[in-house]
Amino acid sequence: MPSYTAPTQDMAFLLHDVLKAEQSDIPGYGDLERDFTSAVLEEAGKLAGEVLAPLNTVGDQEGCRLENGVVYTPTGFKDAFEQMKEGGWTGLDMPEEFGGQNMPVLLGTAVGELFSSANQAFTMYQGLTHGAASAILAHGTDEQKATYLPKMVSCEWTGTMNLTEPHCGTDLGLMRTKAEPQDDGSYKVSGQKIFISAGDHDMSDNVIHLVLAKIPGGPEGIKGVSLFIVPKFNVNEDGSVGSRNGVSVGNIEKKMGIHGNSTCVMNYDEAKGFLLGDLHKGMRAMFTMMNEARLGVAMQGLAQAEAAYQNAVIYAKDRLQGRDVTGAKNPDGPADPLIVHPDIRRSLMDQKSFVEGARAFLLWGAQLIDQAHRSEDKDADGLISLMTPVLKGFLTDQGYDMTVLAQQVYGGHGYIEEHGMSQFTRDARITQIYEGANGVQALDLVGRKLAADGGKPIMAFFDMVKSYCKEQDSDEMKDFIEPLKTASKHLQASAMYFMQSAAKNPNNALAGSYDFMHLFGHVCLAFMWARQARAALDALSRGEGDATFYETKLTTARYYMARRLPATSMHLARIESGADTVMALEAEQF
Repeated sequence: MPSYTAPTQDMAFLLHDVLKAEQSDIPGYGDLERDFTSAVLEEAGKLAGEVLAPLNTVGDQEGCRLENGVVYTPTGFKDAFEQMKEGGWTGLDMPEEFGGQNMPVLLGTAVGELFSSANQAFTMYQGLTHGAASAILAHGTDEQKATYLPKMVSCEWTGTMNLTEPHCGTDLGLMRTKAEPQDDGSYKVSGQKIFISAGDHDMSDNVIHLVLAKIPGGPEGIKGVSLFIVPKFNVNEDGSVGSRNGVSVGNIEKKMGIHGNSTCVMNYDEAKGFLLGDLHKGMRAMFTMMNEARLGVAMQGLAQAEAAYQNAVIYAKDRLQGRDVTGAKNPDGPADPLIVHPDIRRSLMDQKSFVEGARAFLLWGAQLIDQAHRSEDKDADGLISLMTPVLKGFLTDQGYDMTVLAQQVYGGHGYIEEHGMSQFTRDARITQIYEGANGVQALDLVGRKLAADGGKPIMAFFDMVKSYCKEQDSDEMKDFIEPLKTASKHLQASAMYFMQSAAKNPNNALAGSYDFMHLFGHVCLAFMWARQARAALDALSRGEGDATFYETKLTTARYYMARRLPATSMHLARIESGADTVMALEAEQF
């Protein structure tokens, strides 16, 4: 069975040495002292490693089952969920007035990674609830907030998001689910939704579904979509659970991974629902949840890569196979451990440099969210909006690739189920698909986010990187700054290409969007690695802390710059080749 150890030392380094959380003027960050965050992460790490991780294989092997209309979660999930609720983890970064602890998103994201690495399928139950609660918090009436949020923050009730239908995924304007207004102000919601994560289960007293639907007679297409709160059980005036609503589970999807999460077909048969937000503005309300979910999915891509990497390292150190070509390292044994071989080292360094760079990128993104919301900083809001498709698309694509590399370290033993490595790959696969497939993320990045606010966010990013490179122009930082400069120029050149060529042929931008997303991701990780290198050098110069840890950081940063970052030139070449070769074949030639 795979194991998992919380990377709390790396998280502490990022929070305090790189992002300098407690020195920030963001409201609430003054509470993020090193001793406090360490205590929180240590406790979360124990829960992740001792309770959730052992259930990961159980959930994968048992899955969920539907019996007589009731969904049952795998053995042990219910007890673990009770521990999660009792510890207050479900409301860590939610408002105190609804039972949360009002911690910054930064800390909530760090804790979320620990839980997701240990057991992604399990952690999705509270993750979906958090997103649904955030949507109600942002768009609900005072009465709706009072009715639903206290019990959703505590996860006494859980939540979902219902978008997809059998005939429409990304193009939600095609949906058929309808909501008919009633005299009492409620709506009768009818239709079918598919792929609903945590759609139903036995771990909470109620499930609060957020359902996109159209009101008859409304505008056509996406402009006619509204969002509704549709509880599994109706809620009485005193807040207690009442009669069963017209909501049922048609089926549990049989899927490649995340077997421990109940991905349901949901049927709505004149179910009682309540409008959330403004009429015909459902997508605006839903995007509150979807943008949060996309950052959560980015975290999942990183989390699965981290868990897979940890186990690959253990195996590479233990498995004896072949001899080091420069001389035996285990002369008393029949062979040397796998980790002596350069190709295994390459694989592990690819994984390590991605995981630690991605964690920095993700936490920086969480800090931008706090800055945008807690400090009401519009520039930070513009920057995180720009970064969201990069975080989601790049971290999940690369995260999946890293789980494959980790599986490959095991050779044939990675393909059979004895060591459990396939689960990381199978669980990571969905992250590239749900909450907006990565191709859609790339289109959103190039088609909408680049030009947002007159291009102000992307220009701000370029200026940020340029200023940092000037500030750190020194011999000790040369190994990190020079590659970052080059990669940033590649990113600027690709953006300029889009500006110059899109007017002539829009397909030039669309055909290059996926490469642009990855190019952007590499530049962001390089920026994060430069900042980590700076923090490591500073710590070594002060003679503080674990010198080996900081020296390892510098070595890993150099690896990323030398071996991973050159991919930006490849992506630029692909972008500048345009759309001609992409679009050359007629449909019947495929």
